[in-house]
Amino acid sequence: MRRGSWTTDPLLTAPGHPEVVRASELEEIGVPRRTISRRCAAGGPWRTLLPGVVLLSSGTPTDEHRVRAALLHARRDAVLTGVWALRRHGLERVPEQEEVHVLIPANRGVADAGFARIERTHRLPRPHFRGDLPVAPVPRAVIDAARRLTDEDEIQAMMAESVQRRFCTPEMLTRELDQAGRTGTALPRRALAPLLAGARSVAEADAWRLWRRSGLPPGRWNVPIFDAHGNYIATPDFWCDECAFAWEIDSCRHHAGLDGHRATVARNARYVAAGIVVLQTLPSRLRTEPAQVERELKAAFRTAQARPRPNVKQAA
Repeated sequence: MRRGSWTTDPLLTAPGHPEVVRASELEEIGVPRRTISRRCAAGGPWRTLLPGVVLLSSGTPTDEHRVRAALLHARRDAVLTGVWALRRHGLERVPEQEEVHVLIPANRGVADAGFARIERTHRLPRPHFRGDLPVAPVPRAVIDAARRLTDEDEIQAMMAESVQRRFCTPEMLTRELDQAGRTGTALPRRALAPLLAGARSVAEADAWRLWRRSGLPPGRWNVPIFDAHGNYIATPDFWCDECAFAWEIDSCRHHAGLDGHRATVARNARYVAAGIVVLQTLPSRLRTEPAQVERELKAAFRTAQARPRPNVKQAA
């Protein structure tokens, strides 16, 4: 190839050409290795992101650049997982993380480098493609992320969103966790327990734990309630069918604004009309005043027990 003709190669000039490439690809179009090194040196027009992976600009790499670089570093059959995969699926309540977690087949020998964390696995998932990137399915990505986190709230929020938005079920997360071995699974199992019981948020998980500590009879989470004529009343966060008692964990964020306020007032009116005793609790109080909330919970429950049970029913 004529010296310098690589400057017009489609790899570098075609519309939509990749901004992140392997150095070996540059060599294949005729870029000398010393030229790559020189152009990636301080002040040059390119920069090295990972060993053998080049960003074809000198600017600060974006998240997209970093993800693509990690996959290029891991080479064939690599699958993006963890929090970066969850963002690709559209989840929002995932923690910030510098490391890009990539899975490769167990018989491969690629090592960690820079921000790329490479995990060899005998259970390489069949990827879902988001754009042109191979991404682990949501249950696998959630568990891979959860096993590397140390904040239970972050794990709880991530799991709850994946279930609440119907990306997966608690049972799917359980199956994935059961196959993950034992390392790093204690906190994910704690976070998963309330979801298996029906909780769908961090606040509901806190409420689930408080209810269990209270010694009150069991109930159901997020179950629709109907009156004697089959008319819908509400779907309380927690429902004890034994005495028709509802517990709502009402955050300001979800009930703020005129529409939210109207919906809450209308819901509470339906509770009253149906004879249901309902306790409303702010999520923050579950942690700042757990003893007081427990006393209120027990008092409201006794009130529900003391009156004749209204003719209402929960969904099967």
